[in-house]
Amino acid sequence: MHLYLIILLAIFAAFLAAFSQFLFKKNIQKINSIKSFINLIKNKFILFGLLFYGVSLIIYLFALKVAQDSLSIVYSLFATVFIFVSLFSFFLLKEKLNSKRILGITLIFIGIIIISITIK
Repeated sequence: MHLYLIILLAIFAAFLAAFSQFLFKKNIQKINSIKSFINLIKNKFILFGLLFYGVSLIIYLFALKVAQDSLSIVYSLFATVFIFVSLFSFFLLKEKLNSKRILGITLIFIGIIIISITIK
């Protein structure tokens, strides 16, 4: 049971962290002066991004607690954040994915699988 909980927590924390990065990127483009930076701090999407980032940290810390001696496992699973960011960037920000990025995402995914199958 702990194994599935660790996997679920680490991947969910990564998902929330990636989504918060999307919110930051989507709304940071509105900065063009000091005044706009101050207004950005009041932006509800930036505040939601900070909230999701904080919740992500709490979930990640809980996953570390459940995993006990397995920082390398939890942190490796958290690397799915790179995959989620790429997907959010492609689908929501309309960024292009070239063959090198797709290869990188694939290698990250393969690495996560290899490390995950070593979990006892």
